[in-house]
Amino acid sequence: MPQLGFGVWQVPDAEAEHAVGTALEAGYRSIDTAAIYGNERGTGKAVAASGVPREELFVTTKLWNGPKQRWGRDEVLRAFDDSLGKLGLDHIDLYLIHWPRPMRDDFVAIWKTFEEIAASGRAKAVGVSNFRPEDLERLAAESPLVPAVNQVELHPLFPQAGLRAVHAARGIATEAWSPLGQGRELLTLPAVAAIAGTYGRSAAQVVLRWHLQHGNIVIPKSVTPARIRENLDVFDFELEAADVAALDALGAGAAGRRIGPDPARFDV
Repeated sequence: MPQLGFGVWQVPDAEAEHAVGTALEAGYRSIDTAAIYGNERGTGKAVAASGVPREELFVTTKLWNGPKQRWGRDEVLRAFDDSLGKLGLDHIDLYLIHWPRPMRDDFVAIWKTFEEIAASGRAKAVGVSNFRPEDLERLAAESPLVPAVNQVELHPLFPQAGLRAVHAARGIATEAWSPLGQGRELLTLPAVAAIAGTYGRSAAQVVLRWHLQHGNIVIPKSVTPARIRENLDVFDFELEAADVAALDALGAGAAGRRIGPDPARFDV
């Protein structure tokens, strides 16, 4: 799995084909979508039109295990087949449970069906998203299959050091959604701007470089071609240790500052 990929959260399906096509043309080879994003068709069209050999691409999508449906084996398999059909692919490289929804107490049962999907080869790897340490511990107690990835909110304002340590101990890769935060708040902080000026880079490039040096997988999103290309241009420089520490300090405190939903309570 490439360490830097392209995300399509909040990209309308009608725009996804162009945005993903631009990303693939720029050199991205990992694309992250989800059933709830409503843009799997557009993403699939871009993949098909790109001319990039399928074996060079890494496509991730997610099960929307929403609260208004029972998520038994048949429902999970049906959702997987639906995503596969919309993407127009014969396999998915990574399939994730989108939220743990611990109040429903069904993610272990869902994971048992994910084991089956992984064994079939139709998903090359399976993982989770937004899982807490206690959710990962529950999976480990009831399944021999270790999630390949946990995709979580992670950025300098919410660095998730404790969760990253749990991932490292369990052999789970850490993937960051909203790696640049949301809006322009993180990117306009004086500390970030100062570091960007030192390297002659954009604030976004500096934050993405921070992620890469921490070993995080990142999936920045943009529909602007220049920014799509700029976000990929982060492999020819390295932050000094002091600058990494300065960015680490932005999330100092008991837990940093979450900007997305709390997985302990999210059941929308």
